[in-house]
Amino acid sequence: MNLLRKLLFPLGFVYWMVTYCRNLFYDLGWFKSYTFSLPVIAVGNLSVGGTGKTPHIEYLVRLLQNKKVATLSRGYGRKTKGFILADERANAATIGDEPFQFYSKFKEVAVAVDADRRNGIEKLQELIHPEVILLDDAFQHRRVQAGFYILLTDYNHLFTRDYILPFGDLREPSIGKRRANVIIVTKCPDDISEIAMQNIKKELNVAVPIFFSRIKYDDFLWGWKEKVEVQHLIESKLIVAGIANPTGFVKFLKGEKDEVMLFPDHHDFTDKDIENILKTAKGRRIVTTEKDYMRLKGKIQEQSIGYLPITVEIIENQDELNKLILNYVG
Repeated sequence: MNLLRKLLFPLGFVYWMVTYCRNLFYDLGWFKSYTFSLPVIAVGNLSVGGTGKTPHIEYLVRLLQNKKVATLSRGYGRKTKGFILADERANAATIGDEPFQFYSKFKEVAVAVDADRRNGIEKLQELIHPEVILLDDAFQHRRVQAGFYILLTDYNHLFTRDYILPFGDLREPSIGKRRANVIIVTKCPDDISEIAMQNIKKELNVAVPIFFSRIKYDDFLWGWKEKVEVQHLIESKLIVAGIANPTGFVKFLKGEKDEVMLFPDHHDFTDKDIENILKTAKGRRIVTTEKDYMRLKGKIQEQSIGYLPITVEIIENQDELNKLILNYVG
């Protein structure tokens, strides 16, 4: 893959020019962006996947629990098209795994999907009348101009150390950081030092506030008839993950006798996949991510599979971040 990316380096320049000009035309007003009267918060990144958008959207949902909140996603990997407002018939196939996760956890939140975010927002205003809309993975969706942009970048894969597609993983040139109202450096180690944070702030070189977050794993595994404490699950198990960066998840769970099966991000588990998973498990407990569980539930008996939820924790200045968001929402 590294050799292939090096061979594709010349195409990176073409992609850079296309994305740079596209953003420039939006900035100059040559391409039209649509604004809305209600607060719209966009959460996204400059790179492809793996920065932790889903738990950060959930962080915002919890922060804004006193508001009528709606989430709007593209619904990546779904087998449907157009606008869909999640209801009791929803599943990962109809709305995508991440929106289905939102719908399963937050019954008071309206969850919708639409590749056309402008149409999605208009439909939500017509049907739900939300007080605030959270746009999931919409940093590059310039046709809608959100009122507040949260840019995420992985501590282990900062956008300043990356290159444009297809040579690297950047969806657009790093100059796109200028659209952000705040930047959150995600997946930081628990013991990150003040010096390390200051060095990253210098490297990112932006005028907006920079915050740091880390993944917090739940104390319990869910999905079985009874919840199981992670520290008490000592028997051999099979760990299954189909996320962009499963390293931290596997490291947290894996014991000496455990096996691991990895799949691509948003993987659509086929009957053959399920057969292989069950064959490899050999009757052992199967543990997966919450996002993967949304695609696996119903395909594997509930008593055989559980999932480990995660949340994010702002390492310092959480009140400052919350205040910025709440002041914008009003």
